[in-house]
Amino acid sequence: MNENEALQIIKFRLSPRRYQHSLGVAETARQLAECYQIDSHKAYLSGILHDYAKGIPGPELLAIAEENHLLTDEAERLVPDLLHAPVGAHLLQEELDITDEELLAAVAKHTLGDSHMSPLEQVIFLADMIEPGRDYPGMERLSCLAFRDLQMAMVYAFDLTIRYCVEQGRLIHPRSVEVRNKFLLSLPRD
Repeated sequence: MNENEALQIIKFRLSPRRYQHSLGVAETARQLAECYQIDSHKAYLSGILHDYAKGIPGPELLAIAEENHLLTDEAERLVPDLLHAPVGAHLLQEELDITDEELLAAVAKHTLGDSHMSPLEQVIFLADMIEPGRDYPGMERLSCLAFRDLQMAMVYAFDLTIRYCVEQGRLIHPRSVEVRNKFLLSLPRD
């Protein structure tokens, strides 16, 4: 699939606001990929497609996830929107016949991350958080970190996410803590 085909699919599938978000993620992913000498075309394509399942209602996301054994924790049943990433990757494979494992993994892991993330997966995770349409406390620092050190940026991204969930009284998926700690432990120690 080329970039123009992906753009047309996403433009039709997502709301105008979510489409603009996907454009921002794709362009930010391309820039990060170039910075880290990762395949920029694949990063852009992953960014365009990352929210493929975002508009699907929670009960439907949950049903697709249950049917295809995508649930990993009870938190996903309680907050089904967390499933839009793995369900999106599944639907990209099923509906669009996308077989690129790196792209599918980047889409699947862009919300909760994973304790084993490739540089491309980290790029998509971070691009989703720092694309130009985002605005929240800490975003500017995260953006600077993302272009300097992927692992440090990942730790800070999870710090921001966990802090936000605590402040909003939201459920914290256990994987967020696990992945944050894994990245923290991977940082060089003085």
